[in-house]
Amino acid sequence: MRAVCWYGKKDVRVEEVSEPNIMNPRDAIVAVTSTAISHADLEAYGGRNGAMRKGQVLGHEFMGEVVEVGPGVSRIKPGQRVVVPFVVSCGRCWYCKRQEWSHCDNTNPDPWMGEKVLGGSPPGVFGSSSLFGGYAGGHADYVRVPFADIGCLEIDGDLPDQKVLFLSKTLPEAYMAVEQVEIEPGDAVVVWGCGPAGQLAIKCARLFDPGFIIAIDGAAARLLMAKNHAGADYVIQESSETLGQLRELTGGRGADVVIDASSSMNGSSVRRDQSNLPVLACRKGGTLTLAMERVGDLDGAVLHVAMANGVSIKTGPPHVHRYMRPLLDHIAQGDIDPSFIVTHRLVLADAPVGYDLLDRKEGCVKVVLEP
Repeated sequence: MRAVCWYGKKDVRVEEVSEPNIMNPRDAIVAVTSTAISHADLEAYGGRNGAMRKGQVLGHEFMGEVVEVGPGVSRIKPGQRVVVPFVVSCGRCWYCKRQEWSHCDNTNPDPWMGEKVLGGSPPGVFGSSSLFGGYAGGHADYVRVPFADIGCLEIDGDLPDQKVLFLSKTLPEAYMAVEQVEIEPGDAVVVWGCGPAGQLAIKCARLFDPGFIIAIDGAAARLLMAKNHAGADYVIQESSETLGQLRELTGGRGADVVIDASSSMNGSSVRRDQSNLPVLACRKGGTLTLAMERVGDLDGAVLHVAMANGVSIKTGPPHVHRYMRPLLDHIAQGDIDPSFIVTHRLVLADAPVGYDLLDRKEGCVKVVLEP
């Protein structure tokens, strides 16, 4: 079968590899129908994931049709369309039972590595490095999905792939960030960074009846998408005047809540020398949520400001399984259509072109690969 394999910085290749087999009774084999290049895939492409091994099959976000199941799988059947969460979760450990799926204790075969680097073992993740279990990802014709009854969300009816694919990661990631800041009716909301997660965070924030939403990014094209498609009320192009403009819109106080999607890993166009400003955009007593990958960028001075101003900071990897079914209902009811973030569709054979497009960010927000 074909698969997109990592060989080093800016070196991904479409190669012939062995098809996956059932290895555990709870496995399923899924024939991929759509897969997206995510920010984590882009980190590997940029050489910023130090635990990658040559030949690793990439691909965080994917969906497809079940073609085979192990004898321990009872809920998922061959022939069903499914979306697969990017996180591999067992459904039985202490964390999974608490709905903290992205902290699963049982799916990383090399827990010692995460304990050494992160202070605790992360779960298994599709298409990532040995730090996250080294599972083959979705940029391929077929994928082995462990714990299939837990990890596959069946898609009934005629909803097209383009509407449901992002249930795999980006949409739950955005929704969890919005949920964490606990938007109240009338709140001033800032979404800082208008990559895929930021665009969908704007959409999700609208469900909570905010007073208005301000989108901030360094790229005019992404701000146009935020205004015309995601539904931002105001847009601010990042500059030395960003905070001043923001305070003018918020009565001099700052935002009630800030959703920081500005990490380079989230595909936004916010400059790295501006990466601490989201903390300063909050009013006193406000709330900020961060993508997990952003925490390392925060310095002590900014954290001191957050403490002095009583800014609550929340973070963590998205517990995708918790949100998939409720978000599927929102999609089916027409409340959210995440497909607008897709700017480029390519065939799997052209994956290296897609990676290059997304890396350069020139008019590219999200790339979807199809067989």
